[in-house]
Amino acid sequence: MKYLSFVVPSYNASKYLDKVIPSLLVGGDDVEIIVVNDGSKDNTLEIAKRYEELYPNIVKAIDKENGGHGSTINKALEIATGLYFKCVDADDWLEENALKTLLAKIKYHHEKNTLPDLYLTNFVYEHVEEGISNVSSLRKYMPKDESIFGWKDIKKFNAVDFFMMHSFVYKLDVLKKSKLHLLEHTFYVDNIFVYQPLYFVNTICFLDIDLYRYFIGRADQSVSKTSINKNYMHQLRCFEYVMNLYSEDDFKKLTKKHRYFMIRTFANIYGLTQYYVTFGDYKEKYAKYKEIEKRFKAENKSLYKTLTRKTIFAFYHFAPFFIKKIIIKGSESIINKRTGWLQ
Repeated sequence: MKYLSFVVPSYNASKYLDKVIPSLLVGGDDVEIIVVNDGSKDNTLEIAKRYEELYPNIVKAIDKENGGHGSTINKALEIATGLYFKCVDADDWLEENALKTLLAKIKYHHEKNTLPDLYLTNFVYEHVEEGISNVSSLRKYMPKDESIFGWKDIKKFNAVDFFMMHSFVYKLDVLKKSKLHLLEHTFYVDNIFVYQPLYFVNTICFLDIDLYRYFIGRADQSVSKTSINKNYMHQLRCFEYVMNLYSEDDFKKLTKKHRYFMIRTFANIYGLTQYYVTFGDYKEKYAKYKEIEKRFKAENKSLYKTLTRKTIFAFYHFAPFFIKKIIIKGSESIINKRTGWLQ
């Protein structure tokens, strides 16, 4: 049995695979590692095939035409067989002891027939060149006993904390039930990966382990200012995709706290979308954003009303642009202190 399936999206990743794959092989026969070569122009596929030959029961090397990060996850979801599913980008890695802890917990819950829909862990921003690490954790909001809990047991987040893909280990059945299929040729699909399946999550287990190691420092990183300025339309596409996934009527079927976290997660995507169109010559970008928002208001009116009148996002949404710029500057300072993304 495979307890955990990993997808390693790989585009021109030859210099990273010899770090990320061994970090996952720690799981032994309990895991499967699906390395998806996304039309690389280097020897990424050759390296992946070498690991497949060495570990045929664990590693699968998949070759496909270039389709972007989302397409690699879609491909892996088609063939994954594990109880759980996690994406580990090719330039990132997992911490050995933390992975062993996660697998031990999955096995324990499997034996007890109490598998949760979602495991949440900490992750670490690794500034490799500077030798600095910053842990991102939601521990202060979570029960402290590693129990399985429901939404009512999570404290409401403050303004600067939110769910992120690197913390998530979804049950594969939840991803299938949500009919997750990410946009192709599009950055920032982690927005969708977090939000769409979250609707189907009822039980959660938080493990206070620093599992995921997120490499910070590449000039072409998708969250750098240069990339955001260049690829803002990708974020607009993600917002356009999620804006009608769920309605207020859908959220009313959830428990009160579950509804809160769904709306909170959507508000984060909404706010990020506005943020991404403020870089550089923002006027044309902002106009494109407003066109999409106008459709959202017309097509999902009740949710639009909730987001813009009854959440923390409301103040930012209606603030004059110069106020938004002040908020953005303050946000950038906080983000850089915690992550180093926007350097």
